[in-house]
Order: sequence, then structure tokens, then C-alpha cells
Amino acid sequence: MKPTTKYISSTGLVINNSKSYLFMKRLMDILGALAGLILLSPVFLLVALLIKMEDPHGHVIFKQIRVGKDGKEFYIYKFRSMVSNAEQLLNKLLDKNETTGAMFKMKEDPRVTRIGHFIRRTSIDELPQFVNVLKGDMSLVGPRPPLPREVDEYTEYDMQRLLVQPGCTGLWQVSGRSNVGFEKMVELDIKYINNRSFFEDMKIIFRTFGAMFGSRDAY
Repeated sequence: MKPTTKYISSTGLVINNSKSYLFMKRLMDILGALAGLILLSPVFLLVALLIKMEDPHGHVIFKQIRVGKDGKEFYIYKFRSMVSNAEQLLNKLLDKNETTGAMFKMKEDPRVTRIGHFIRRTSIDELPQFVNVLKGDMSLVGPRPPLPREVDEYTEYDMQRLLVQPGCTGLWQVSGRSNVGFEKMVELDIKYINNRSFFEDMKIIFRTFGAMFGSRDAY
């Protein structure tokens, strides 16, 4: 009997779980993350210096709890793009949220530093997530890993985003990112999960390069 390569969730979502795809995806993750860390090491050093010059007392790397596959929590790593006490200031800004659903986005967020604006616009702040990829917490391609407070507001439909490993980039990130509301983001993530393949992952990775340097949708 031929082993199944598809998994159908309780909500009817079809997920590609073939051994060949998962093997190639993990191999691509390891090789891609290692290449990124090695080739972009001068960028890492330069960004770290600029962050320290602007705020000598703050950490270069910002870590935050996110929710991954099947609800497993992990620490995500980013270059710090906000002031050191950004989390404490968030409650004062929640009424200025410019997106929908269980996310917070604000185009002119006063917590973002000068270097932070640049590294966010170019997605350079996301580069330390290569470490998350090597650890197996994330993949290069997958849904954006949400915050626990966001997941607390999820419906059963939204929870489908957590059926696969989260990614550094994904269909949402290359389809408008911050200009796309929460409902549309979930729709795009489910579309990706339904159609994910090695070819689709490669296509999203190539589209990511254009989104990094040719888009104003990240903030």
C-alpha cells in the first residue's frame, strides 16, 4: 500500500507532509540559513554597531516569545529596531492600531529608532532568524509566527496557521505585508499551506528579495 503524502486536518485543510518534501525543505533550511549567516556576517556586524551607536545601553538582539507549529512557544531573534522599553509602551498605543484582527501595526510607531526604520523597511531586522531556522523552530518559508496574545484571539479557522512550521518569509510577506490586514494574511497562509511544495517555497524565496529592496510595505 502506497503511503499517503497528504494530511487532512480536522478543518479539512490539506497539508503536504510527504517525506521527500519535508526532507528537501529541511535541507534547504539548513543550507540557506548557514549561507545567510556566513555571507551576511559583515551586514550583521555593521547593523550591530549602528544599533549600539544609537542606543549604547540597549541590546543588539531582541528576543520575543512566539507561537510555532502546534502551539509550541519559542524565542524568536531579531535585530532590535525599537527603543529598549518598547513592550512597556505598547499599551499606550493599542488604540492607534492601523491593521485589523489579532495584530498590531502602526506606520509611524514612535518606538522605532532611526536605524530601526531602515532595517525594518529592508527586512534586515529579520536576519537573526536564520538561527531560529537552524534550531528547527522555524523554516525559511511559512506563516508568520504570531505572539501568544494574538493566538488568544484566534478563531478555529485562524488556528490553521499553526498546523505547519512558521517561516522567515511567506506568501503574506511577499503580498503586501503590513498593508495586508489580518483576515487576508490568514487567507494567504492557508492558501500557502494548501499548495506548499518545494517549487512554491523557492518561488516565495525569490520573490522575497524583491520585497526586501523594492517594497515600502514593511513598517
